[in-house]
Amino acid sequence: MTQNDRPSKIEPTVLPPIPAKRYFTIGEVSDLCGVKPHVLRYWEQEFTQLKPVKRRGNRRYYQHHEVLLIRRIRELLYEQGFTISGARNRLDGRSHGADEAEVAPEVPAAPSIDPAALREELHAILALLKHGASAA
Repeated sequence: MTQNDRPSKIEPTVLPPIPAKRYFTIGEVSDLCGVKPHVLRYWEQEFTQLKPVKRRGNRRYYQHHEVLLIRRIRELLYEQGFTISGARNRLDGRSHGADEAEVAPEVPAAPSIDPAALREELHAILALLKHGASAA
C-alpha cells in the first residue's frame, strides 16, 4: 500500500478501559490512549486544557479527566481528521462539527430595482444639481 492509498482518517480504535485510580504516569496514559509519550508532551503545549501535575524530577501525573480529554483529542485528530487548531477550537466550543447543521443567518432579499425608474430618478437629481449650480 502506497501513501496515496491510505485513507485520510483512521478507523476508530478500541482502547482499554481506564482503571479506577487517581493518577496515571505518562507511560500508562500512552498505553490507555494509544498515543506515544512524545505526542502527549506535544499536546500539552497545544491544548491549554491539558495540564498534568508535575512532581519529583518533572514527572507527569495525569488525572482521570485528563485521560478522557486525551482520548477526545486523539479521536478528533486521528479518527475525525481535524487539524490541531480545529481540534483546539472544537474543544473550546468555538466551532460546530461537520455533523451538526450550521444555520446561516437569513439575509433579506435585495429590493427589486427597475432600471428605467432608477435612470429617471438619476436624471432628475442631475437636473437639480445643474439648476442649483447655475443659480449659485
